[in-house]
Amino acid sequence: MASELSKHPETTPEWWKEATFYQIYPASFKDSNNDGWGDINGIRSKLSYLKDLGITAVWICPFYDSPQQDMGYDIRDYDKVWPTYGTNEDIFNLIKEAHDLGIKILVDLVINHCSSEHKWFKESRASKNNAKRDWFYWRKPKGFKKDGTPLPPNNWRSYFGGSAWQYDEKTGEFYLRMFASGQPDLNWENLDCRAAIFEDSMGFWLRNGVDGFRIDTAYLYSKDTTFPDAPVTNPKSEYQDPGAFVANGPRIHEFHKLMHYYMLSQINDKRIIMTVGEVGTAGNDVRLRYTSAKSNEVSEIFTFKHTELGVSKDFKFDLVPFTLKEWKLALADSFLWINGTDSWSTVYLENHDQARSISRFADDSTPESRVASGKMLAALLVSLTGTMYIYQGQELGSINLKNTPIEEYEDVEVKTNYKIVSEKYGADSKEMKDYIKGVSSVSRDHARTPLPWSSKGSTGGFSDSAKPWFIMNKTFKDGINVADETKDPNSVLNFWKRAIKVRKENKDILVYGYNFKFYDLESNEIFAFTKEYDTKRLFAIFNFTKKDVSFKFPDAKSYKLFFGTHPDANGSVTSLKPWEGRLYYAN
Repeated sequence: MASELSKHPETTPEWWKEATFYQIYPASFKDSNNDGWGDINGIRSKLSYLKDLGITAVWICPFYDSPQQDMGYDIRDYDKVWPTYGTNEDIFNLIKEAHDLGIKILVDLVINHCSSEHKWFKESRASKNNAKRDWFYWRKPKGFKKDGTPLPPNNWRSYFGGSAWQYDEKTGEFYLRMFASGQPDLNWENLDCRAAIFEDSMGFWLRNGVDGFRIDTAYLYSKDTTFPDAPVTNPKSEYQDPGAFVANGPRIHEFHKLMHYYMLSQINDKRIIMTVGEVGTAGNDVRLRYTSAKSNEVSEIFTFKHTELGVSKDFKFDLVPFTLKEWKLALADSFLWINGTDSWSTVYLENHDQARSISRFADDSTPESRVASGKMLAALLVSLTGTMYIYQGQELGSINLKNTPIEEYEDVEVKTNYKIVSEKYGADSKEMKDYIKGVSSVSRDHARTPLPWSSKGSTGGFSDSAKPWFIMNKTFKDGINVADETKDPNSVLNFWKRAIKVRKENKDILVYGYNFKFYDLESNEIFAFTKEYDTKRLFAIFNFTKKDVSFKFPDAKSYKLFFGTHPDANGSVTSLKPWEGRLYYAN
């Protein structure tokens, strides 16, 4: 079987392939100084919790100085911690203390755009002949309306809704901003701009001990700078998806190679730096170019197919139905493409840009079904090939906000689109009702509520007494919190601890397993598959219903149950309880 392993260079061991990553959203993790905001010292205070959970690496979302239009993804100073989160000394101490516990630290690299309050942009907008004018994309109006209102240079839509261009009164031109109004896109075609990005956003943090980066919007840096109009794919909208004009452009792989070699130039110890790029939607050829070990670009990527299922391509908050079969195919798309290659990928169900997975893909209708389906999703995730990422609160079986007025949502994406829908259709329109329904299902805010450490008080231990920056999910009073779940041996949290341990003990087949094959793909009740590693063969099966479901083993071999959601399960009984999951070895 050695020859079979040789056909799978993706199984070459690396620390970052085997790591169990935990993503932290700083504002909502732990408030250490009772000001209502999570902070760096709050993270430091909970490192032992992460260690006990089984976490070996942490990805921290932006903690840099920022005006917070987009929760820190609008960076004002790459080399400074936002004072509300703490100081540079705090983050340096966090890195050291994590390393002492054997935990690696990944930080967010946000370099498609910066804040309009960044010193670079302030210089750029000062005048048309400023030396940094070309560090951003400035263009003249396409024309003017009869009332004198300037028209954007093209019809590109921002990812947050509306035009991707922002008009600047002072110089009479528009700047490109693919996200919020205060997030001007940086011009990667400009050599001086690239050099400054590399030094400030990467070099500084590598020299101060980080183990790598999660690269935000890693596919956006190379754009079509002729800025043609995008094809009309959504006739209802004035602005259109720019698609290939901005995604995975002609110089994107060149830029990532430059980043890779720059990062290596900043390391003077034995750290093995890793990067994970947010690539979203791309063909397999593009994915392989990003991640091939020979390409020297990024270590692995996040893709979106499974998390984008259930929403319209035209508008994120338009919900569309989907089947279990479609979700199985979409989730497997995360890793099937690496089979037999020298590339690597990731497996995840939640992050700061996604709603809670139990609410979206399982069952949060009752406490019993929430716990059962939360465990089932955990067992599924640990069985999949790729680097595993867990988002804060996922280990508790957290669910979406319920019956929350639209006015209480904080996300700039929700607010921007609420204004657009309201102005276009009216506050009491069917379109607005559909929009609010979409927000209640897929808004990013569901993942951004403060993490509850107990059931006490009004903040669940997130802060001592201060009102949190964003509303608490009321379910912390119903047992979805760290303290209560730690005491309960049957909690989702304690199940996650066991699941992570099992993944590490069986990392050959669970982390590196190859030749994934669906079993009974057409079923809309079970998610089942086989995969292999050397002489081992795994059969995994999960019941995605509220009822008992019978199944058959894939063949006449004998199968030994080694892990599952129900510890009292008889492995020879071929029926699954509601939301039950099992992992078998073929003997």
